[in-house]
Amino acid sequence: MASIHKTYVLVHGAWHGGWCWRHVTPILRERGHQVFTPTQTGLGERAHLLTKEVGFETFVQDVAGLIEMEELSDIVLVGHSFAGNVVTCIADRMPERIAQLVYLDAAIPLDGESAFSPLPEAIVAERIELSKKTSGGLTMPIPDLKIFGVTEPAQVQWITPHLRPHPIKTYTDQIRFKNPLGNGRPTTYIACTNPIYAPLARARDIAKKQPGWKYEEIACGHDAMVALPQPLAEMLLAIGK
Repeated sequence: MASIHKTYVLVHGAWHGGWCWRHVTPILRERGHQVFTPTQTGLGERAHLLTKEVGFETFVQDVAGLIEMEELSDIVLVGHSFAGNVVTCIADRMPERIAQLVYLDAAIPLDGESAFSPLPEAIVAERIELSKKTSGGLTMPIPDLKIFGVTEPAQVQWITPHLRPHPIKTYTDQIRFKNPLGNGRPTTYIACTNPIYAPLARARDIAKKQPGWKYEEIACGHDAMVALPQPLAEMLLAIGK
């Protein structure tokens, strides 16, 4: 039987860019699959496009535009961390393009919330204050890499110069979607468990309660694509089989 070639769209989280999937994409492509790693406006190689107007809807349009312009269908759509908010809205608007939806240690929003809503008030207040001090309220500065679960020196050395301050409007804008979470698409939540990223406790609980969703774990810190690219790639390859 001929192998089925898939199309993966891997969406990065806050402060990151499409570059963060660098060690995952070759594994998927070597197996004959098509892979896209869009970078959200204002981050990564698109940091020069940052303006005060860049908000959550910009991020959704970044991914929707890629899917439309590349004429993609039967997608395995993966959202890491903050991008769980983005892929939720993509599934809401264009479910016919998605074969599998994957939340990789990702946020799961409720309709009408902002990305700040599920976070502890102290963390929100700190991020807003730091944003005001460092950029006049435009961006949130890069946090300590320990929150990403990245401590291995070579990995720290690799990702540090690539991270960029994150547009704060993407965190304060309201997130709106009309259909139930996942919008009927086969959905998998992959939780990173060593160490567990505490701010995602609510998202993990929501995922476990969703009828029909699969819940899997990978024993690494929050940035699984950096810490364990090969095991993560194998997990992504197994989804939908």
